[in-house]
Amino acid sequence: MKADPIGIFDSGVGGTSIWKEIQALMPKESTLYLADSANAPYGEKSKNEIVRLSIKNTEFLLDQGCKLIVVACNTATTNAIDYLRENYDVPFIGIEPAIKPAALQSKSKTVGVLATKGTLSSSLFHSTSENHANGITIIEREGSGLVELIEAGKIDSPEMHELLKKFLAPMLAEGIDYLVLGCTHYPYLIPMLEKMLPDHVMIIDSGEAVARQTKSILEQRDLLNESNKKGTAIFRTNGNLTVLENFLKDSDVAEVSYLDF
Repeated sequence: MKADPIGIFDSGVGGTSIWKEIQALMPKESTLYLADSANAPYGEKSKNEIVRLSIKNTEFLLDQGCKLIVVACNTATTNAIDYLRENYDVPFIGIEPAIKPAALQSKSKTVGVLATKGTLSSSLFHSTSENHANGITIIEREGSGLVELIEAGKIDSPEMHELLKKFLAPMLAEGIDYLVLGCTHYPYLIPMLEKMLPDHVMIIDSGEAVARQTKSILEQRDLLNESNKKGTAIFRTNGNLTVLENFLKDSDVAEVSYLDF
């Protein structure tokens, strides 16, 4: 089992931001990434539909022999990971908005969270906010339309700039000094966000923490790959193959292919 791949799924290409962190931390690990782009975005779907899609993704990855599954989607984590952990034997690593570190470090005591509707409305998000944001004002904004533009490869576009300006304005008016990115698609917007935000506003996402947690769980379960060879990275998508390839163009990838899924 140690040589088996780590499975990763997301509602599209956004979770590749998590894959890059995992690959950088554990280059010997093989990975199998499933991009369910045909059903993106998950953030606008009902909890039952998100759970159904997460089950489908999980069973595909298990059929391919994955030893651990990273739910590289905030919406799927907050709505479905409890069900997955209760019904499957493999370990699952989830993604939550990094509210805790932002709340601990904020000097203005005001933190912005940019996330999908599915994440912001979930019980897990609310419990996380209540547990870690005592005395902190949380300014939430739904990033409606952002995932669709990213999935279409329109990151540095006028439409994206206008949407971000609309979402950021009320946060800045409230005096945030941290912006938490609550969707794995959003790290690809960091270069744009850095140009639009004042220098004192810090951007924080969950990628590195997720990679460290994945390694920790593999160590605990004695599942770390002990090979001296670099792992292989395979990607499957039921969406636009060219868009996924563009997100991976500077990465060492064994295979990227379309999957009728």
